[in-house]
Amino acid sequence: MDITPYVGPAFRLLRERAEVSQEDLAFRAGLDRTYVSGIERGRRNPSLKSMQRLAAELSVSLDQVFVLARKLAVEDDELPAQRRVRKTPARG
Repeated sequence: MDITPYVGPAFRLLRERAEVSQEDLAFRAGLDRTYVSGIERGRRNPSLKSMQRLAAELSVSLDQVFVLARKLAVEDDELPAQRRVRKTPARG
């Protein structure tokens, strides 16, 4: 199972649980807010270093991020096709 499309949503969920804004998280992790936004929306493919920085600022391990991403993927796989996470970028 490919969890790649779910890593960003996992970071978003963890950030929201921590009650931290994208701007604050990005600043603390030394990243641009638009980059963090892109990661959360699945539009950016973060480097391992960026993911480590984000996880550290959220006080979680990368393993926890990946476990949550897998859980989201499994849940999404159980939903009807029209409710699934879009796996390819929208064309506009």
